[in-house]
Amino acid sequence: MMMSLSHYHTPNQLAPNQCGSLLVQTIDAPLPLVWSLVRRFDNPQAYKHFIKNCTLVLGAGGVGTVRRVEVVSGLPAGMSLERLEELDEKLHVMRFSIIGGDHRLNNYRSMVRAAHLSV
Repeated sequence: MMMSLSHYHTPNQLAPNQCGSLLVQTIDAPLPLVWSLVRRFDNPQAYKHFIKNCTLVLGAGGVGTVRRVEVVSGLPAGMSLERLEELDEKLHVMRFSIIGGDHRLNNYRSMVRAAHLSV
């Protein structure tokens, strides 16, 4: 199924005190393989190379699970606590929120979507 980027990225829905960004990475691999990697809330280091370690502190990987992520040295933070908010296997969508850590990210949410996209 082909979707446009604008279907999932709508910066005009941000509040005046919010900002947003979009990162698109093209991967020459079948969608089921890509999704099998990015859907793993317990293993973000499989595709995020700035992550040193990830451990689940609450839950087993489903919605509501909380993970502790340790990033590589040199970044402005060392640790982040993140909660899985949504995991949609049919639409290949994962959403999580940052709920703590030693950084300045407040009210941060992220969405990962694996898809065949048309620009």
